[in-house]
Amino acid sequence: MPIYEYGCPKCRKIFSFLVRGPRKKKFRCPRCGSAGLKRIYSSFALTRSEESRLENLADPANFSGLDENDPRALARLMRKMARETGEELDAEMREVVERLESGEDPEKLEEMMGGAGPGYTRDPSGTLYE
Repeated sequence: MPIYEYGCPKCRKIFSFLVRGPRKKKFRCPRCGSAGLKRIYSSFALTRSEESRLENLADPANFSGLDENDPRALARLMRKMARETGEELDAEMREVVERLESGEDPEKLEEMMGGAGPGYTRDPSGTLYE
């Protein structure tokens, strides 16, 4: 049975639902009760094993030339991590990376963008809803 992710435009959370056969009834948000959930299409195709990708990310050589005070170096690391994990940067994260590449201060950028920003965040409970 497939598991689908739905995002709630009202509370901006993503929830996973187990779908058993055809479903005529709409899902409601488990957090706020909204009936306006939108299907989120997740990427799932990977060319390398997760173990291989994580080993590559954990390689100390990846951090040997990293200057933690250089926003451009942080942006390069963020792009590399996205490539290695197979996750595409969403529009908001692309903006952050581009601004870091232009030399903006990460702390001021985070403050200006309101921390985590207005994007969706995952349901922290890890619950699979039906």
